[in-house]
Amino acid sequence: MSRCTPLTALLFLALTALACGGSESAKPRGASGVSLSTEERDAELLGREIFDLVDRAMDYRGSHEGRPANNLRQMGVESLTTLTVRRMANVQREPVIAVAFRQPSGREVVACLGGRQVLEDAFLNSGRFTITCTLSSGAQRPIEVGGSAGR
Repeated sequence: MSRCTPLTALLFLALTALACGGSESAKPRGASGVSLSTEERDAELLGREIFDLVDRAMDYRGSHEGRPANNLRQMGVESLTTLTVRRMANVQREPVIAVAFRQPSGREVVACLGGRQVLEDAFLNSGRFTITCTLSSGAQRPIEVGGSAGR
C-alpha cells in the first residue's frame, strides 16, 4: 500500500477543486451578519467536520502514547459521507484534515483543510477558528468559521 505525502494530499485537493470549475466570483464575508452567505454556509459545514476530525485525531494520539493515526480508518472514521470526502495526512506527527464536497456543483467553497491549530484557535476565540478553503474558482484563502456566527 503506497503512502500519500502531505504535499501530494494538498496538491490532490487543489487539483480536484480546479477540475470542478464553477463561479468566478465569491461573495465577501460579512464579519457580523446574522444570515450567512452561501460561501459562509459551505465553509461552516466543512469547518465543523474538520474540527471534529482534528479533535478525534488528537484524542487518538493522546491515547496511543503520542503515536498519530496513519489514516481515518485507523481512528474508526469513514472517509466518505453522503455529502463529503475526508482525508487525513500527518505533517511532522500533526494531523492535517481535508474535507471536500462530493458534489461541488453549486457550491462557492468546494474544499477546506485545517490542522491542530483549529483546536487552539477555537479555545482562544470563543469557538472561532480559521481554515484554508478552496473556492469554486480554484482560488484558496483562509476563512474564519465556528462560534456563534456559525449557528
